[in-house]
Amino acid sequence: MSTSPLSLPMIDLDPYLNPTCPEDKQRTIDAVREACAEFGFFQLKGHGVPIEMQKELFRGIGNVFNQPKEAKMELSFLKNPCRRGYEGSGDSLREGDALPDSKEAFYIGREDPKVDHYGFYGPNLWPNIAVNDFKEPVSNYYEATSNLGRIVWEILLQGLGHSPDLMETFARRPMVVMKMIRYPPSADTRPGQFGVGAHNDFGGVTVLLQQPERAGLEVWHQESGKWVAVTAKEDVFVINCGDMIHGWSGGQYRSVKHRVVNKANKERLSCATFWHGDFDASNPLNPEDPDRRSVGQLLLKRFSKQFSLPEKVPSAPMAGGVVPVSA
Repeated sequence: MSTSPLSLPMIDLDPYLNPTCPEDKQRTIDAVREACAEFGFFQLKGHGVPIEMQKELFRGIGNVFNQPKEAKMELSFLKNPCRRGYEGSGDSLREGDALPDSKEAFYIGREDPKVDHYGFYGPNLWPNIAVNDFKEPVSNYYEATSNLGRIVWEILLQGLGHSPDLMETFARRPMVVMKMIRYPPSADTRPGQFGVGAHNDFGGVTVLLQQPERAGLEVWHQESGKWVAVTAKEDVFVINCGDMIHGWSGGQYRSVKHRVVNKANKERLSCATFWHGDFDASNPLNPEDPDRRSVGQLLLKRFSKQFSLPEKVPSAPMAGGVVPVSA
């Protein structure tokens, strides 16, 4: 099915961050609510993440993926209990896809000294690259987009009539994962193969940065029944909601399918920061929600095949933690 001429809403965050009157913040909240109700996605400018930081991130991404294959495979996320490190091209195949994703990726997350909570917290793996050529620019960008993800969460909460203070009930030690991605040129992709096949994001807020002028993201628009091609503009983020937000909001915010098709005969870089919440947190928006599965339990269900999990996994949240039961 061909892509449509529709475009994702463009929202300026600056009036929310630097309001000149009380109405400025509310207009931003309303715009985000409307975009997430229809598309589940929107574009974001005026976000406050310096453009030089974005450029340094892309330089760092290029440095890690330009390493020899052997060096990258030494840092394979499949060997790591925290799902941190390198994912090779062809390592991801979704049910229903004829071919695996052509992309390669590198994951980092919250830097913790030891593996904890079934591997969702723990230390990162860092390649043997000079600190200022990878770890420093990547870490700086991670912190900036982690903060941006939290701000988007606060706006989403207010759009549903909640106070941003509700964040304190599910974001004391949030799980925030960052995925750096390289897509091969179209000439190096097999017929019918996607950079990333059609999928919904699992959890909370996704903050995506695309390499300028290297478009490839397509978003499914339910009303028109068409794929919306998303442009890749400099200094513009793409924000979307995951399945967890869809559930927590009672469907008021959508989680929708999206995919990546790199049509250009040149490589394409992007970076997604996924901002979920605390491992033990369950739906804070509706205490009467019969689905009391925690963020961690939902993650385990989605990614259990990609983590080195113990024989017991958590079943339901309880005061002071989780109770393990058979998987």
